[in-house]
Amino acid sequence: MATYEINKGIGQSVEFKGLKAQYLFIFAGGLLAVFVLFVILYLSGVNQWVCIGLGMVLGSALVWGTFRLNAQYGEHGLMKLGAGHSRPRFLISRKRIARFVRTSKKKKENR
Repeated sequence: MATYEINKGIGQSVEFKGLKAQYLFIFAGGLLAVFVLFVILYLSGVNQWVCIGLGMVLGSALVWGTFRLNAQYGEHGLMKLGAGHSRPRFLISRKRIARFVRTSKKKKENR
């Protein structure tokens, strides 16, 4: 029986077969979801070869996608990407232009 080691040094994140941090949870959760979908389809009477084929395709897509995200964004990349989507794209100032001109004149007079 093969044994797999999960490498974790002091202060390092968990790594397994090149996958780091949150990608391990995405990978494990995705495989569990593919398995549950396979079982539901099989128990509902779908042809077993369709279930096997769909499970293989979805599992392969999951493995490919997870490793691609890991390589593209890195260990904390998905969190940075999510934080980038939550901040505003631009700031809106609803003050009138005349108010900006007036405040700048007052500041010059006070100096």
